[in-house]
Amino acid sequence: MSLVVTDTLSDERVEFTADGDVTLYVCGLTVSDDPHLGHARLWFHADVVHRWLDHLGYDVRHVENVTDVNEKITARVGERDGWTTERDVAETFTANTFEAMRGLNLKRAEVYPRVTEHVPEIVDLVERLVEAGYAYESNGSVYFDVTAFDDYGKLSNQDVEELEAQGEPDERAEKRHPADFALWKADGVSETAAREHAKHDHGDATPTGETWDSPWGEGRPGWHVECSAMSTTHLGDTLDVHMGGRDLVFPHHENEIAQSTAATGEAFVRHWLHVGLLAMDGEKMSSSIGNFWTVPDALAELGVNVIRTFYAGAGYRSEQALTEETIAEAKERWDRLSRSYERAVDALDSVDTRSKATDETLRRAVADAREGFEAAMNDDFNLREATAALLELTDAVNRHVDAEPPHDYRGLHDAVAAFEELGGDVIGLQFGAATDGDVELAGELVELVLDVREAERAAGNYERADELRDALDAVGVEVEDGPEGVEYRFG
Repeated sequence: MSLVVTDTLSDERVEFTADGDVTLYVCGLTVSDDPHLGHARLWFHADVVHRWLDHLGYDVRHVENVTDVNEKITARVGERDGWTTERDVAETFTANTFEAMRGLNLKRAEVYPRVTEHVPEIVDLVERLVEAGYAYESNGSVYFDVTAFDDYGKLSNQDVEELEAQGEPDERAEKRHPADFALWKADGVSETAAREHAKHDHGDATPTGETWDSPWGEGRPGWHVECSAMSTTHLGDTLDVHMGGRDLVFPHHENEIAQSTAATGEAFVRHWLHVGLLAMDGEKMSSSIGNFWTVPDALAELGVNVIRTFYAGAGYRSEQALTEETIAEAKERWDRLSRSYERAVDALDSVDTRSKATDETLRRAVADAREGFEAAMNDDFNLREATAALLELTDAVNRHVDAEPPHDYRGLHDAVAAFEELGGDVIGLQFGAATDGDVELAGELVELVLDVREAERAAGNYERADELRDALDAVGVEVEDGPEGVEYRFG
């Protein structure tokens, strides 16, 4: 069975096609805050797409950008000591993002391009659009003319004349059409960013953003053009797969299609895959709303395997709810998988196995698990059904191990291989890893030590408090005293 995916542009299930290597671009994070589980849901599904394409024999060129130029970033200048520029803020959260990615056992992308590295390519792209008649300059800013691109609105199924205005309120008087969007913004950050910055106590800091020279004067790149420049720089004019959250369909990805196609004359993307949002407390998980769970905190409490098993509980296109019940279900499924794997390994390495012992039921279960898993993954990356196929295998393994020996060495060997190749290499679970201890208990112990440390500080015993912090650091627990209290992460 060949791989079938649901393409957002056509809104149809289509057979996956690629010429040679697969180029995969993922719209990455705007690094204005710590990454949370909503961001990580996209990362996980992009990671599994990468892993499954690897499994099918493709060479995957995976690129995921870092948006380090944004008004949300400049709004935080001065919020902490050392945050005197937009780049200071961005580098802090970029480092935190990379650390979270490693903690989630994500395959590394080929490159993580940053906007600040690609301003020359952005300016070049904007110049090409102006020269081709798709963009125009106005008061030092440059806007894309949506009426000049015939297919504008095709991805989001919208009519140009019915679109609401895009961009900041102070831009609208400069534009020919309300839906035109900024490719280049004159001067520094917008009035909106200044107002957002003013909501917080940043002392004497001002929300100054970095600017660059251009043919239209000093300014900053528009958000949408950044991804077009970065993706085509590293992966060429046409991408095989472009992934992002469903909330980016409009305007971000709609605008990417328009400016990229207009600049190159080539189809921009073969397959658009959009990941549904993660809900918490009945609303989309969002830093701006405040209903979020940061990746480091979730890893400390749940561990990487429970988190990945949780994400595997729903297809990438669907919405997913983070609740006590869905987390409990993920814990139960991971417990079944890990215990069965460990039992199979223990039995395989015991003296009770025989090379001539045969359990056809076990061997058939392994074949069925592989067949069911592969069929599910080729059916638009149906992870819930793929995981269900592995869970069926756990029942067969447990029945075999519980039976009287001798045990079937070949059958157990193939079962272990199925867990490791399908659950490990594809879903990204870490079977038998040394880090699979009781992470929740470890977190509780760290909290206990921090409580003691706080009591020592309150009593004026600062030397003893420092000793406790150093002791935690020695065992890989990084402690940071911030304006909102003590935070820690496992190193």
